[in-house]
Amino acid sequence: QVQLLESGGGLVQAGGSLKLSCAASGRTFSSYAMGWFRRAPGKEREFVAGIWWRPVSTDYSDSVKGRFTISSDNAQNTVYLQMNSLKPEDTAVYYCVAKEVAVPSWESGYWGQGTQVTVSS
Repeated sequence: QVQLLESGGGLVQAGGSLKLSCAASGRTFSSYAMGWFRRAPGKEREFVAGIWWRPVSTDYSDSVKGRFTISSDNAQNTVYLQMNSLKPEDTAVYYCVAKEVAVPSWESGYWGQGTQVTVSS
């Protein structure tokens, strides 16, 4: 079992920055991919960024490329999402997810409780 706890959300003005953290309960980096999704009011969940460790790789949605960076601190079992140049359309609840690498869908993974990010104009 994997438990995930997101933190770091808040209220910022457009153009500002936030750094989200996702702390995992166990050693997930070898057997899991981890990532960030977001859900804006009235919309479906949207993939934001993902990270894999065998081999090491990252992936981003087109809407956040060049602005967001996903990274990890393996010793602390934590994944981060650095968000720069935030836009009002980035406003959403952000969720951390861990997925076994052999499972094709993120929907089958373990999800955190979410952290609210609000970007004002």
